[in-house]
Amino acid sequence: MPKLSKNRTKVDETVDRSRKYTVEEACALVKKAKFAKFDETVDLAVRLGVNPKHADQMVRGALVLPHGTGQTVRVLVFAKGEKEREAREAGADFAGSDDMVAKVSEGFMDFDRVIATPDMMGAVGKLGRVLGPRGLMPNPKVGTVTFDIGNAVREAKGGKIEYRVEKAGIVHARIGKASFAEGALSDNAKALINALVRAKPSTAKGAYIRSITVSSTMGPGIKIDPGQFIAGGEEG
Repeated sequence: MPKLSKNRTKVDETVDRSRKYTVEEACALVKKAKFAKFDETVDLAVRLGVNPKHADQMVRGALVLPHGTGQTVRVLVFAKGEKEREAREAGADFAGSDDMVAKVSEGFMDFDRVIATPDMMGAVGKLGRVLGPRGLMPNPKVGTVTFDIGNAVREAKGGKIEYRVEKAGIVHARIGKASFAEGALSDNAKALINALVRAKPSTAKGAYIRSITVSSTMGPGIKIDPGQFIAGGEEG
């Protein structure tokens, strides 16, 4: 695809591979580096100085990004009675109890986030083989197992993301779209990085934030200087 190669080459020339940018500079470059006709997704990759093989160094959590993700999230809720009604009123796309468990076990997968009330987890646990590999299994650590269903659904719809360190020690997460304003992207990036700083395990030794890279779907990776987050802990 010569046109794609030409565009990519032109874009690559705008990024200094040897330089580490500020969050604001990197987010501005991400927008300039966009060349696809669709609205590219912007992702952040943060390499942490942890060993995920050790349970006490597993970094995971969730947060609501200040400006959302730009993604339409389809939410499925496992709940009964009043809580099922609460879920629907809050905007859940799908809600139900044993009937919904059966539907998912039969192959229904048209959803992006799963939330469940604690009393439904016995039944939902049977779907582990289906939901687990896709990262959809509800978990109290990230707020997706809760009786506060209405708030959980609204947060999921409003831009709540989950993050979890992978085997290689890297956290990948969506922070928006290339169409976002530069300030919105940088706000979202800082919110995620600060959340990771706060989640630092006490057993983690040496440098914690090893590297930070931001990129769009088709664009090049742009390195961010982690110094501002390492030195002061938190950056507004």
